[in-house]
Amino acid sequence: MPAPYSESIRKTSVMVFLIILVLASALVVPFARAQTGVETITVPGTPQTLAYDSERGEVFVVNLGPRGSVLSDTSNSVVANLTLPAGSGPLEAAYDQAKGEIFVPDSGNAEVSVISDSTNKVVANVGVGGTPDGVAYDPAKGEVFVSNGLDDTLSVISDTTNSVVATVALPAGSSPEGLAYDPAKGEVFVADNGGDNVSVVSDSTNQIVANVVLSISPTSLAYDSGKGEIFVDGFGDGFAVISDSTNSVVTYVPLPAGGSVGAIAYDPAKGVVIAGSYMSNTISAVSDSTNTIVANVTVGKAPYDVAYDVGKGEVFVANSGDSSVSLVPDAVLSTTISSTSTTSSSSFSSASSTSTTLTATSSSSSSATSATSITTSSLPTTTASSSGGGGGVPEYPYQFLAAAALTVLVALSYLLVRRRGISSGPPQEASARIRVPFKFSEGRILPRQVRTHKERTRNTSSGTLFGSGPPRVREKIS
Repeated sequence: MPAPYSESIRKTSVMVFLIILVLASALVVPFARAQTGVETITVPGTPQTLAYDSERGEVFVVNLGPRGSVLSDTSNSVVANLTLPAGSGPLEAAYDQAKGEIFVPDSGNAEVSVISDSTNKVVANVGVGGTPDGVAYDPAKGEVFVSNGLDDTLSVISDTTNSVVATVALPAGSSPEGLAYDPAKGEVFVADNGGDNVSVVSDSTNQIVANVVLSISPTSLAYDSGKGEIFVDGFGDGFAVISDSTNSVVTYVPLPAGGSVGAIAYDPAKGVVIAGSYMSNTISAVSDSTNTIVANVTVGKAPYDVAYDVGKGEVFVANSGDSSVSLVPDAVLSTTISSTSTTSSSSFSSASSTSTTLTATSSSSSSATSATSITTSSLPTTTASSSGGGGGVPEYPYQFLAAAALTVLVALSYLLVRRRGISSGPPQEASARIRVPFKFSEGRILPRQVRTHKERTRNTSSGTLFGSGPPRVREKIS
C-alpha cells in the first residue's frame, strides 16, 4: 500500500474513533448524572431554613442559632457568612425581590430580622408577636406576612418602612406556623397547626375570608402556580391539596411510612411539589398532575427545609443533621417510580367523611359573621408509590441502552469502512498492487504460470536447472 494512502487511512481511523468517544460521552454522561447528580455542600452550623435570591443567584442558609451562610448557585460554595441577633431561633425565611432583602422570623426574640443581600448584614429588626414562625412575601402589596404561634395572630410588615402596619387575629388555639402567598387570588394561606385547618386571609382587607377544615395537622404550605392549588404538609401524615378557587380540599396524598416532613416547595419547571423527610433522609417529589409521588431522592441527614432555584433548575435542601446542603437537579424529580411501598395513611382513612367549612368574616377576629358549610362526601385518596433507595432516575429511562446501541453501531460502521479501505485501495493505483512473479531462464524472463513443459524439459536435459548453466540475461517481456 502506498505510504500516502496508508497515512490517510490512519488519520481517518483516529478521527472516527474520537467521534465515537464524543458520542458515547454525550449520551452516557447525562445518564450517570441523573443517577448520581446529588451534590453535597458543607456549611457551618446547623442549617434550618433557606431562601432563594433570584436577583443575585444565591441561597441564604439560616442556622438554628444566630448564624448563617450564603451560597452561590454558580460555584455551589459558601461566599459569605451571616450573623443574626443573639438568642435568635429562626424557622423560616422569605426573599423580598423588590428590596433585595431577606426576612427572617426570630422566634427567640419575638422579632423579624431584615438582611440586605448586597451587604449580607442585618439592616433592621422589626418587633412582632410572640414566637414568630412562618413568613411569606406579598409582592403585590410590598408586604411581608409573619405568623405568631404564641399569640394566634399574623403581623403584616411594610417593606418600605420595615414596620408592622396591621395585625390579623386568627382562631383561638390555632398556633399558626407555615404561610403561603397566592398571587392569583391576593390571599395568604395560614397553617393553623393547633386547629387542624387552614385560614385564608385577603391581602386587601387583612381579614379572614375562609377556613378550610382538614383531617391532618398542617405545618408547612406551598403554592402551586400551575394548578392554582395549595399543598399542605401534615407533618408525616401526607399532603392535603386545596383548590384556591373553591377553598376546599380536593385530595389527600399519603407519604411513605415513617416520613416526617419539614418544609415544602414548588418546582414550576417540573410541576412537582418537593418535601423533605427528616426521619428518612430523603426528599419526595409529588406530581401536581397525578397527585402521586414520582421520585424519592436520598440527601443528607435530617433534611428540614427545601428551596427551588428557578435560575438553575435545582433544589437546595437544608440538612440539619450533618451541617450540609444537598443540591439536587430537578431532572431526577420528574420520572415516575414503579415499586410500591407501605404508606402512612392513619389520617386518610376518614378522608371520605371530612368536611370543609368556609367561614367568611368581616373583621380580623376569629368569630365569624357568616358561614357556609361545604361537605366533601367522598374526597379521593391517592395511593403513593416509592422506591426503597434514593439517587433518582433519569427523565428518559432507556437512555443508557440507546447510548450503548448507538455507540456499537458507530463502532461497527468504523470497522467496516476501515476494512474496505485496506482491502480495496484507491482505484488509480490498482495496477501497482498486482505482483507478477518472474522466473529466470536462459536469455529470457518468463512468468511461472506461462512456462511450458518443453521449457522445463529443455532446462533439465541441458543441465540447467532453474538458473544453472551459462550466464542469464534478464529481458522484459513485451
